[in-house]
Amino acid sequence: MSNLSKDLSEALTIKTAFSFKIAGHTIAVSESVVVTWIIMAILIALAIFLTHGLKVKNPGKKQIFLESVMSAGYSLFYGILGDNGAGYIPYLLTVMFYLGFANLIGIIGFTPPTKDLNVTLALALMSIVLIEYANAHHNGGKKFFKSFAEPLPLMTPFNIMELGIRPLSLCMRLFGNVLGSFVVMELLKAVCPLFLPVPFSMYFDIFDGLIQMIVFVFLTALFMQEGLIDD
Repeated sequence: MSNLSKDLSEALTIKTAFSFKIAGHTIAVSESVVVTWIIMAILIALAIFLTHGLKVKNPGKKQIFLESVMSAGYSLFYGILGDNGAGYIPYLLTVMFYLGFANLIGIIGFTPPTKDLNVTLALALMSIVLIEYANAHHNGGKKFFKSFAEPLPLMTPFNIMELGIRPLSLCMRLFGNVLGSFVVMELLKAVCPLFLPVPFSMYFDIFDGLIQMIVFVFLTALFMQEGLIDD
């Protein structure tokens, strides 16, 4: 248990990958930022590779695969957001692909950036800003601010509190599940280091990571949908 506590403490510690000085000030770059840069580079390289040489007629297997993935993702979010939210689907797909790589990158030895609370909090804040922007843009400023007093003016403080509760719930759900998977895997390694971790790693590192990816963007889309419904 002491080893588990030590591993858990290390997991919660924000590790510095490297640091540099500017005008006498030391700027530390965390490991999660570096891994995020790696994921961004992978996604950009994949985007360039998959979109190179697209054809209108006689598409190759690469193009068919790309169109199938994008069509499935677009259909998923379009079914939630409809015409009013179609313009936000590229952002949701981008976050989904990033989270997919971020949660699975631990398989090849990197530390998942989603184990850093700062990363999940930043993602949650980005989502809530997008949600409120979509609401205000669709309904107009007057109706947007008026909605805080619905269904009764007495509910205004609670509706304002919800602006903070939503990103907190998104952040802690993602961070908590990633950290929880780490704790369970460490316990399994301590009990039976040779056999048990392999099948459970398939679940926690792959299946659970993909589930958390879907849940995060799905909840973002559902929260956004509330403000995009026409009266």
